[in-house]
Amino acid sequence: MKTFTSEERNLMYLYNSGTRLELIDNLTDMRSYLQADETELLTLTDCVLEKLRQMNDQEFSALDLYPDFMD
Repeated sequence: MKTFTSEERNLMYLYNSGTRLELIDNLTDMRSYLQADETELLTLTDCVLEKLRQMNDQEFSALDLYPDFMD
């Protein structure tokens, strides 16, 4: 299973709507609004998208995508 950095996980917390494919769609949509000078967020988003595309739905379901303050 892919490991995600804390920054990657935070991005996924914000855009996760339940499924891996929905998260990919949400991040892809968000990415289209970024400006060329937002290089850090572009890079972060691309990295998360690549990892999500390489995993399957079962691996995604095993991720805990709820921040600690939600407990």
